[in-house]
Amino acid sequence: MKETVNFAKSELGIRRPVKEVFEAFTNPDITAKFWYTHSTGKLEEGVHLEWKWEMYNLVVPVNVLEIIENQKILIEWGQGIQKSTVVWEFNSVNDNLTFLTIQNYNFLGNGDELLNQIKDSTKGFTFVLSGLKAWLEHKIQLRLVDDAFPKELMTKQ
Repeated sequence: MKETVNFAKSELGIRRPVKEVFEAFTNPDITAKFWYTHSTGKLEEGVHLEWKWEMYNLVVPVNVLEIIENQKILIEWGQGIQKSTVVWEFNSVNDNLTFLTIQNYNFLGNGDELLNQIKDSTKGFTFVLSGLKAWLEHKIQLRLVDDAFPKELMTKQ
């Protein structure tokens, strides 16, 4: 991955095989259990799709730039000032433990606007990882993303 200066980073160990953790992000039926509510398709290299969070009336365009099975997902998402790049790196520690790092970078904006994007992304991806862990390890839907942001703030984007 290229060197970045302004970025958000979240990481966590998930006690599941790397194949299951990877599929949780590429298969929208699984991802909807802990993150967005709908996707127009499966994550595959070169596809353009949309992710939807119905509770916020929010739709985000996604361009899948690179997929290395069980190792890496690279996307560009958002539009305008909200556009950025996200990379997931999957590291198999052993047969039943995956260390997952999510880094969001290439933020647009300056000063407080930039700091707020980095802060919100760090918080958001921490919720995503926590929800993923609860779902894959215990089949519990924490619904953290549902309660992460005041709805009136999300509809302004």
